[in-house]
Amino acid sequence: MHQNYYFLKQLTQALRPVLQGMEAVTAFSQNKDELILGFAKAKEEFYIRALLTSHFSSLSFPTGFRRARANTVELLQALQGQTVEDVVQHLNERSFYLKFTGGYILLFKLFGNRSNLILYRDGLPLELFHNKFSADAELNPLEMDRPLPQHFDAFAAAQGNLRSLYPTFGDLPAAYLHERNYSQQPLAQQWELVQEMLELLEAPTQYYIIRLAGKLRLSLLQVGEVLHIYPGPVEALDAYTRLYLSETGYERQYAQAKQQLERKRHITHTVLEQSEQKLQELRHDRSYAQTADVIMANLTNIPPRATEVELYDFYTDQQRVYKLKQSETPQKMAERLYRKAKNQHVEVKQLEEKTERKLEELIVLEDALQALADVQEYRQLKSFLRDYSHLLSTKQQEQQEIPFRLFEAEGFRILVGKSAKNNDELTQRHTYKEDIWLHAKDVSGSHVVIKHQAGKAVPATVLEKAAQLAAYYSKRKNDSLCPVLYTPKKWVRKPKGSAPGAVVVEREKVLLVKPENPFEKNR
Repeated sequence: MHQNYYFLKQLTQALRPVLQGMEAVTAFSQNKDELILGFAKAKEEFYIRALLTSHFSSLSFPTGFRRARANTVELLQALQGQTVEDVVQHLNERSFYLKFTGGYILLFKLFGNRSNLILYRDGLPLELFHNKFSADAELNPLEMDRPLPQHFDAFAAAQGNLRSLYPTFGDLPAAYLHERNYSQQPLAQQWELVQEMLELLEAPTQYYIIRLAGKLRLSLLQVGEVLHIYPGPVEALDAYTRLYLSETGYERQYAQAKQQLERKRHITHTVLEQSEQKLQELRHDRSYAQTADVIMANLTNIPPRATEVELYDFYTDQQRVYKLKQSETPQKMAERLYRKAKNQHVEVKQLEEKTERKLEELIVLEDALQALADVQEYRQLKSFLRDYSHLLSTKQQEQQEIPFRLFEAEGFRILVGKSAKNNDELTQRHTYKEDIWLHAKDVSGSHVVIKHQAGKAVPATVLEKAAQLAAYYSKRKNDSLCPVLYTPKKWVRKPKGSAPGAVVVEREKVLLVKPENPFEKNR
């Protein structure tokens, strides 16, 4: 109802004494579909923010406005220095205009997703805010009143059909009448109900922000679930616009962030699976070096210019048929296979590094999705979007490095922070209350985390390996033994303003281990 005729009528009545005598000092746009109008008189300032998008259009009235230094466009420059003489509401129409000195008129056409602002001088259109609605140039702001025969005889002739008699009512007045069993009343009683409602619409004492059928609405009538009540139309519309944008912006940005993260997770998971499959094939395929070894061991048993030969494979203890090239000696073939084996080893190493990197990226994306699932309101979402902007960016150069090293033991993932700053990121963003958190006692070092698995306790062998990593990546690396504290992450907190990597542990246990990387032995 924020663009309903009856609300706009109250709004223009409230704006008239505020704007009359004020001078237009600025008109600019710094966001698509948004126009900021600034007015001033003596030490007073007044701003109108017109948001005219295809899915939502509304006015709001910020008390102050900080203009960006870049990406702003000056508009309606002819108005600057002109004074507002009047604010005029059109009869039975969702539009009004500001009348200025110098013969200028600024029309506010608030027709839902076709809203627009048009500047005229001496009756001629000078500038349209939305040029895509070119037909708006043909509107005459002085001839947009719509007189309607709104009396009982016309009502009776229409047999109570409100749409033909009161096309400006909209759905909220209809809901208001429905709650009072309008359709079940005789014609005379229906007319009385309409007149009673019109009294409220013409002279409301309160303005309501309501929720009706799940949607946030601004209403002059008390229907649906009342969320907020305001004494005047200006503050009511300003609050409604902010609430609506906050609510719908939250939903839209949340959905976009979730979609981006899920898409990246899917791509990363696919690349990880492909890399693991290729790695498996390379590791289990018969080695080029083994074939070359068999050929070199049987050089005297291979006939010259043979294309196929059966030889004993001492790696598998079986006879095996080998295909040869007629134009290549067995020794040259073995040399070529040794070169391939060397390249295969390089490919395996690269794939191992790629697999580890993709697994780390997958953990980061899964943690981001879990953090997003915990977001409940707009302020939390803004904080999330700021903290995870590197994951939501499409620019490669904005991608941040993974803040931890990754190890795996018996199916459990162990994350090790790479630096003091990375320790903060690991503990604050990639660790949850049931994860096990470890750190070398009384010295600086990496934060270490064992990721929790539902329904599974962390084996002592995994805990020991994680503790060894915590000792190894600390200042006790060269000690013969190192005490390592461990605790569920829920007992670890970071004091506000503390140095990078600094935390407070409220409950802890201690494990004494030898500082080493137990995974290097297996490489």
